[in-house]
Amino acid sequence: MIWWKYQQLRLGSLKTRLAVVEKLAETFDEKAVSLLILALDDKNAEVRCLGAKSLVRYNDRRAVVPLIKLLKDSEPLSRAAAAETLGRLGDPQAANPLTVVLRDLDPVVRGIAARSLNRLGWQPVTESQRVLHILALGNLQQLAALGPDGVGPLLEILHSGTPNKQFSAVKALGKTGDSRVVPAMLTALQNPTPVVRMAVVDVLAHLGDPGTFSEVEKMLSDPNANVRISAVGAVVNCGDVRAVPVLVKSLKDTSWEVRKGAAEALGRLGDRAAVDGLCLLVQDPDRDVRESAITALGLLGARAALLSLVPALLDPESVVRNAAAGALQRIDSSWQDATVVSEAVPKIKAALKHPEYWVRHCATKLLEQLKVEVDEAQDTTPARLSQKAAAHPAFPVLAELLFDRDRDLRLAAAVAMGRVREPQAAPLLTNAVRDADFSVRQAVLSALTALN
Repeated sequence: MIWWKYQQLRLGSLKTRLAVVEKLAETFDEKAVSLLILALDDKNAEVRCLGAKSLVRYNDRRAVVPLIKLLKDSEPLSRAAAAETLGRLGDPQAANPLTVVLRDLDPVVRGIAARSLNRLGWQPVTESQRVLHILALGNLQQLAALGPDGVGPLLEILHSGTPNKQFSAVKALGKTGDSRVVPAMLTALQNPTPVVRMAVVDVLAHLGDPGTFSEVEKMLSDPNANVRISAVGAVVNCGDVRAVPVLVKSLKDTSWEVRKGAAEALGRLGDRAAVDGLCLLVQDPDRDVRESAITALGLLGARAALLSLVPALLDPESVVRNAAAGALQRIDSSWQDATVVSEAVPKIKAALKHPEYWVRHCATKLLEQLKVEVDEAQDTTPARLSQKAAAHPAFPVLAELLFDRDRDLRLAAAVAMGRVREPQAAPLLTNAVRDADFSVRQAVLSALTALN
């Protein structure tokens, strides 16, 4: 039987030779080892690879030397299989040949060789071997820990590695503290991969070298929004007050995250030259941007922002209203008495007819706070209307719930108003006809019908 398999390995088709090697791997006959070693010289790389892997099952030291020879095979597939099997066989004589494989052109082969060396308990003798071993394992952070010896290989990866490796190399280089890092980072700002450029900008932000400010500033115009977000923090760390004018420009960025980051940075820098730009953001379509701009204005403490901040007390979003209240208090605890605030009164009165309940409610409270008289015909807020029509004891509560944020409570209030049939509820129900929920609008219309 062994003789026949030998003939098949010599003269059979590729399919036959592969089948023979698979069969030999399952026989567990010591005579099969010599045939599997023969397969290592097969003209097909797939057969050589399968032969090398199959030898693991026999754990026979006779395979060590042929496998070491296979480490120089022309095909990476065969070299990888040989390196893997040598590591599992555990023969110390494989250590030196595997060390040579750490320089293999194929990264997969290098990685397998490094792991096999670990199984053999091998330790690097020279610093060069240590670097090669770490590189093969792909542990770039460990490479950075070597200091100057690790910087050169990391720079090479940054120059010619895959995008993922370049990203890791940037992160590792940022931790070395080597003087060669800054020039390399500035060059890497032109990397075609956005995630790599973003990592580079983050490193430059961490280093905070004032000499890099002009190059980092250019990244605020990067086509990728994530890179621009990172650049916001970088220009602050590298340029300090020099960053103010460029960040003011970023307040008009198309990305809300960039606008938000720029507003927060300007608040921290404390330069009032940013006030006008931040005041424009108080009306930004994004809630988080409005909140950040308002908070920044509070930190700047500029009274010139009062006229922009007072209308923000009527913002549909509670977080923005709260930020505006805090900013106003920070700028001037007696802001209500400021002359400029009176200029906002027309806007506040106009908000009494806003479609959203909470805006109308806040407008009423703000006018009371400013001690401004309001014509009752203008005031259609539930609070005012419920004061004029409180014949039914439940009516004031229903008036508030009709404009609650919870859809189910609004629906229940509308249904209840239809049953209460309080004539003075008509103005409230008329306002509620614009409710965003269809079921609530139906209930409101039913309640209005019931009043007639």
